Amino acid sequence: MAIQPENRKTYSAVIPVKKNSSRLPGKNILPFGESNLLINKINQLKGIDGIEEIIVSSDSDEMLNMAIKEGVKVDKRPDSLADESRPLSEFFDYIINKIKSEHLLWACCTSPLFTRENFLDCISIWNKIDVAKYDSLITVYKWKHYMLDKEGPMNYKLGKNHQNSQDLPTYDLFTNGCLIASKDDVKKWSYNYGPNAFRYEVSQSASVDIDTLEDYHIAISLYKLLQNNNK
Repeated sequence: MAIQPENRKTYSAVIPVKKNSSRLPGKNILPFGESNLLINKINQLKGIDGIEEIIVSSDSDEMLNMAIKEGVKVDKRPDSLADESRPLSEFFDYIINKIKSEHLLWACCTSPLFTRENFLDCISIWNKIDVAKYDSLITVYKWKHYMLDKEGPMNYKLGKNHQNSQDLPTYDLFTNGCLIASKDDVKKWSYNYGPNAFRYEVSQSASVDIDTLEDYHIAISLYKLLQNNNK
């Protein structure tokens, strides 16, 4: 039975996966939970009312075949658009013409702890969003840490004016959990979110984005911890 998050708009959910990754080869299909990262993300999105189609876009036949077995649409991405040296805007210009719905929902499988419930929240918010105020939706984690650039401290002072970490300025750390924008705006920007994005705050675990082997092991450990806590 489809889950209904106060649906008013239609969405095409795109899961982008490349065959090669410079820092962690094959990361998009690493084992996770009862399957792998790609299938986990597909299953999170299935059955959500308002999502008219789930599209896996990849240059990998192996990953596309996995998606086909899961019953979702596939897009065989040209090799040139899987080249990390090419501007990402070229891929957005390409993929936005492949979707049928009025809104693009961008979902990265490397954020496995961004849950089905999180997606439902984001869709519910976007269904009711004030479009005069917000042009898109992104996910962020509230970041309070000591930061330095080549000149020295960026957000704290040395010596007697030192601040405790809880008193540091808060920054929004962009995460790859979910991004939503209208198809027309993505075409205009050649990007998947705009300058006035609504910032959906996520937990530290939901903010994890797998880009390195260490990230992967952190995600696995957090997943097991969350599973045990929910028993």
